[in-house]
Amino acid sequence: MSILLIRHGETALNAARIVQHPETPLNERGIGQAQRLAARLADFPIAGIVSSDYKRAQMTAEAIAEATGLPITIQESLRERNFGDARGLAHGDLGFDLYAPDFHPRGGESWPVFHERVAVAWTEVVARAAGTDGDLVVVSHALVCRSLVEHQLTLGTEQDASVPRWPNTALTVIEQRAPWRISVLACGAHLDSEVADDPAARS
Repeated sequence: MSILLIRHGETALNAARIVQHPETPLNERGIGQAQRLAARLADFPIAGIVSSDYKRAQMTAEAIAEATGLPITIQESLRERNFGDARGLAHGDLGFDLYAPDFHPRGGESWPVFHERVAVAWTEVVARAAGTDGDLVVVSHALVCRSLVEHQLTLGTEQDASVPRWPNTALTVIEQRAPWRISVLACGAHLDSEVADDPAARS
């Protein structure tokens, strides 16, 4: 049994580098990415789907639910880091480093509080996985995925936790071992055809 950790698909705001709100939906490209991901997962013995309650994660999970016929369980602790008053602002207009180790967004979560929440989320995921007769899909967000990789999981041989970019709908496969070990890290192989489909990607 494996846990299939997935980042949500693309949205208009993350493509434009704007700090997102919880209700930001997938854009057309993001919906296509989610459908490609669902096709890639067709050969996995998926028996459960759990998702962050944010709209972009739920829409990604819905593509997998449609392909598998499985219901989606919502887990609020899988939410992206709360950036408080920075939500809705363009990264270029912030005037500060949103990801600096000591940055605490007004009205949002500090890094220690965020990592503590993600640790709780992982405990909940493991408990769900233990009661799932097959693979468990977990749809969340880039910073949650990074936090799990850096603080809760064991990397495989020649893997590096400092993934330079976590693609939308990236797949990370976590094998149930002692400890939990990553066999596939932040893989977007199902997105390879986007370069051929998108003229802007070739320019």
